[in-house]
Amino acid sequence: MNQQFKKVILQSTNSESITKTEVIQELWSGYGRILRLQLNKGDHKSVVVKHIQLEEKGAHPRGWNSDLSHQRKLHSYEVETQWYKDYAQQCPSLARIPQCLGMDKKDGEVLIILEDLNSSGYPSRKTAVTWKDIENCLHWLANFHATFMGNNPKGLWETGTYWHLETRPEELAALDDLPLKKVAERIDQILKESPFQTIVHGDAKLANFCFSEDGEKVSAVDFQYVGGGCGMKDVAYFVGSCLYEEDCERYEERILDSYFQELRSALQRQRKNVDLDALEKNWRALYPVAWTDFHRFLKGWSPDHWKINAYSERVKREVLKAVSSEQ
Repeated sequence: MNQQFKKVILQSTNSESITKTEVIQELWSGYGRILRLQLNKGDHKSVVVKHIQLEEKGAHPRGWNSDLSHQRKLHSYEVETQWYKDYAQQCPSLARIPQCLGMDKKDGEVLIILEDLNSSGYPSRKTAVTWKDIENCLHWLANFHATFMGNNPKGLWETGTYWHLETRPEELAALDDLPLKKVAERIDQILKESPFQTIVHGDAKLANFCFSEDGEKVSAVDFQYVGGGCGMKDVAYFVGSCLYEEDCERYEERILDSYFQELRSALQRQRKNVDLDALEKNWRALYPVAWTDFHRFLKGWSPDHWKINAYSERVKREVLKAVSSEQ
């Protein structure tokens, strides 16, 4: 890390020195790393730093190393810095995110200094979930979507999520499910045509949620693919990230009931002028469409992925049937 970045970190936290550096993880495709820094004196004992090296074109683990992929990554980091500048402070406590303490950019490198959620009471990461865990994450998403309902995602992705069709022509070209390939654009269009648009997290997988020790609260991280869209895209993607196919099917109605109950409450608390019944009717119908939209990406990107299962195929067939009946 360059000396300017170290100086910015110390100034942003009123610290005297960095006493320890721990690598939390490498960024996807080798675009830098996320670090936890222990600090001497100052306002924070530790911070988490996202150190992004934009000029280093990484090796994608599944072989997608095109210029388009590189440009998508570059833009995702621009979006994330814009998110922390203009939007993050609007998130309510029920959609908790880490506080941004400072940012800097120099010679193709970007620095984002964030509150260390481990030190703030969110030290737990989960690979298996209880119903309470699922509900907490769904409630986070509901409050997040309510907060930004109707917002123009200026400076963010016009269409949020990392798999949306416009940025994934290579994966669509590789898709060998021809009926799905044929209606991919229509599925994308249906989601965009919803009269109820919000800002979506865009990568709301279980790994991006941090839990409190008692499991009662969650916070979310990683806003590279935040942007406009239907909230069902986040919900479907989250569910697929933490449940196997039989549970996705078994709990589908319960999941949607929990999400929409909290979404209604959040919109009422925030005094948003939204037709709650119309919103729920529209978005419930779009849940399988959002599921199929991600399924389209996954089958083109990694045809042998474990998430490609009988439940997803059944949902896809139902959506394809509905789309075909339009014509």
